[in-house]
Amino acid sequence: MSGRVKLAIFLAFSFSCIAGAEAQQQVIGAAPEASNMKLVGYSDLQARSAYQPTIHHQGDRWIAYIGHHGGTDDVPDPVNPLTGKAEPNGTSIVDVTDPAHPKYLHHIPGQEGKYESGGAQMVRVCDGKTLPKGDPNAVYLLRAVGSEGHEIWNVANPENPVLVAHIGEGLKDTHKNFWECDTGIAYLVSGSPDWRTRRMTQVYDLADPAHPQKIRDFGLPGQEPGATGTVPTELHGAISTGKDDNRVYFGYGTDKGGILQIVDRDKLINGPKEPTPDNLRYPEIARLPMSAFNGAHTTFPMLHMPVKEFASDKDGKSRDIVMIVDEAILNECAEPRQMVWFADVTTETRPMMISSYTVAEENGHFCERGGRFGSHSSNESMAPVFYKKMAFIAFFNAGVRALDIRDPYHPKEVGYFIPAITDKTDKRCVTIDEKERCKVAIQTNNVETDDRGYIYIVDRANTGMHILELTGDARAVARLP
Repeated sequence: MSGRVKLAIFLAFSFSCIAGAEAQQQVIGAAPEASNMKLVGYSDLQARSAYQPTIHHQGDRWIAYIGHHGGTDDVPDPVNPLTGKAEPNGTSIVDVTDPAHPKYLHHIPGQEGKYESGGAQMVRVCDGKTLPKGDPNAVYLLRAVGSEGHEIWNVANPENPVLVAHIGEGLKDTHKNFWECDTGIAYLVSGSPDWRTRRMTQVYDLADPAHPQKIRDFGLPGQEPGATGTVPTELHGAISTGKDDNRVYFGYGTDKGGILQIVDRDKLINGPKEPTPDNLRYPEIARLPMSAFNGAHTTFPMLHMPVKEFASDKDGKSRDIVMIVDEAILNECAEPRQMVWFADVTTETRPMMISSYTVAEENGHFCERGGRFGSHSSNESMAPVFYKKMAFIAFFNAGVRALDIRDPYHPKEVGYFIPAITDKTDKRCVTIDEKERCKVAIQTNNVETDDRGYIYIVDRANTGMHILELTGDARAVARLP
C-alpha cells in the first residue's frame, strides 16, 4: 500500500471521527436535521424560554400565543425590544398569518423568577362569541402565572391586551390548564395552600370570564386537606372531551409513578364538592397505573377511532385511545427513558397499554448531545387536519417527531425536524466528578398545530419558535395537498 493511499485512508478516518463528534453536539451555523418536514418561518421570541404555544384563528388573522418559563441566571429578565425594557418572561403574542414572516406583536410580563419559578407557562384561548356568557367582541386568553394564580386577558386587539380577571392567589404552583370554550368550564392546575400536593385541580366556570365562579377542588384521595399517610403523585394536567363524550382524562406523575385517571365529567362538575376521600372517588371511572419509571405529562384522547386492521371484525372496529406522553427531566439521560404510550380505553374500567414509541438514541447519539433527551409533550389540537391521523411529539434534543397514528397499535415515525441552535440557545449542565460540564443543544419543549396544517415548535433553551410543514410521505399521511 502506497504512502499516498495510507494518507487518504487516515484523513478519511479522521474526518469521519470529527463528523461523528460534531453529530453528537450541535454547532451554531449548522443546518437543521430533517426528514419529511421543512422550516417555513421563525421567531426568536425575544430569546425567552418557551413552554406552551396556542394558535388561534382571530378574524382574518392567525395569532400564536406562547407561554414562557422564567428567566435564566445569566438573563433573568430579557429586554423587550418593543418597549426597550427588561421584562420577566410571560406571554408572547405573534402574528403568524403569513407563517414565513411571523411578526412579534406584544409581550405580557409574567411572574418574577427564574426557570420553573417564574414566567407564565400555560395559555389557552377562547372567543367571547363561543363562550356562553362572554363578550361577543372579546377574545379571551387564560394563562397560569406561577404562584400568583391565573389570569384572563382580552386579546381581541392582540397588540394591546387588557386584563379582565385574576383567579386565585398565594398558590403553591400553577401549570397546564384546559378550557372548554363551548361551556366555559376550566380545569385549572393549581396548588391550593391547604392541600398536601404541589399541584391539584381547581374546577371553575369561566363562561363569563369577567366573573369567574369556582366549582370545586379535585385531586387523588390522600392529597386533600387533613389526610394522612403517603401523598399520591401530583397532577400535571387534564384534557376534557366536553359534554358530548362526558370524560376528562387526568395525567399524574410527569416522569415517574404515572397515573392516567378517567373521570366522569358530569359527576366531577355536579357531584358532591367537599374534598372527602369518598367525594374524590365518586367521579372516577378508572385508573391506569404506570411504571415507577414513567409518568403522564400529556393525556390526549382520541375516541371512536377507526382502526383499518379491524374493519372486517364484527366488534371493535373502532377503539377509544388515549396517547400518554411522559416528560424527560434530567440532562444527558440521567434517568429512565421517557417516551410515548398508547392506551386502549374502549373498556373503560379495564384500560390497557397497547403500544409505545421512542426515538432511537443511536440515530443521533442524543444522550451525548447535551440537555434533555426523551419525550415531553404532544400537539393537542383536535382539528380534523391531523386528529386521529398524525401526532407530533416534542422530544427535546431530538426535536419534534411526526408519528403516523392511524393504527395506534403500531405507531410509526414518518418525519422529524431538529432545529439549528443559535447564539441565543442556552447551555445545559451536568455535574461530573464534582465539576460542572455544560453543552448547548436544541431543547424542543412543546408543539402545537393549526387548522391550516402548520406545526409550531418552541424551545426551552431560548432558541425561539419554528414554524414547520410536512413534506413527502408524511404529508401524504395527513392527506394534505
